Amino acid sequence: MQRLHLIEKLRVPLMLAPSLLILTLLFVGGLVVGLGQSLGYMPVIGLNNFTLRHYVDVLTDNNFLQSLWVTFRIAFFSTLFSTVLAVAFALILRETFVGSQLSTFMFQVPLPIPHLVAANGIVLLVTQSGLIARLLATVGLLNSPSDFPVLVFDRAGIAIILTYLWKEVPFIGLVVLAVLKSVGPEFEELARTLGAGRWQRFWFVLMPLILPGIVSTSIIVFAFIFASYEIPLLLGVRFPTTLPVWAFNNYRDPDLNLRPEAMAVSIILTVISIILLVAYRRLARYAVTA
Repeated sequence: MQRLHLIEKLRVPLMLAPSLLILTLLFVGGLVVGLGQSLGYMPVIGLNNFTLRHYVDVLTDNNFLQSLWVTFRIAFFSTLFSTVLAVAFALILRETFVGSQLSTFMFQVPLPIPHLVAANGIVLLVTQSGLIARLLATVGLLNSPSDFPVLVFDRAGIAIILTYLWKEVPFIGLVVLAVLKSVGPEFEELARTLGAGRWQRFWFVLMPLILPGIVSTSIIVFAFIFASYEIPLLLGVRFPTTLPVWAFNNYRDPDLNLRPEAMAVSIILTVISIILLVAYRRLARYAVTA
């Protein structure tokens, strides 16, 4: 009987073991190869000695801190704005109104759409020759489409942030919406009977309930954006660029001597991401338990 119970308990882990083993080998193998190349070990181009020179070159580069700031700024504001908008939409969509089901469906539409497709959509909308600029010029609000502000390939990265907002708001919002619907209105009704206003009910009743979901999803969003290169590569300026774009450009360069530097940037990016996420999670855990 105990043996059957043990087999039943291990059934799911054993079924997942082959896939997890392959994924672990690929991840660990890639990490080991990347770490070795970042330390200057690439026998294919005659580099056989381990060295920290590439890390020193990256960290002493005059552009490193600027690229790090650009990367952090885009990830931070994209995550912050996505979280705020997601909570606002979730509060609206939890209510029952005419067209609420259609609104919830439309809110989920961006989820399966690839980020590259979203970037192309942003380009078609907000460039100076895009749909919005032409529409404003047609109705007379602009003298010509060229008067539309530069939102793509700008140093502020507005188009990059807009793309991430369109993609990540539904991701965070659906998690918050699921939490709100599972909780129900009972806690708010109780707070209302005790004289709590709308803002007090949100801040002291709803926020502690949805904060764990916000923390977990925003961590995922921040980590993804911080390490993503596709959108900044397509919509960002060539200088200053983000750290992932820096690593990608060096990696795809025909000169293989730049490959160790690309891997060094990637490892540094990984370490910084882990440090930021650990710090954020601790602060969030303190906020939840406070």
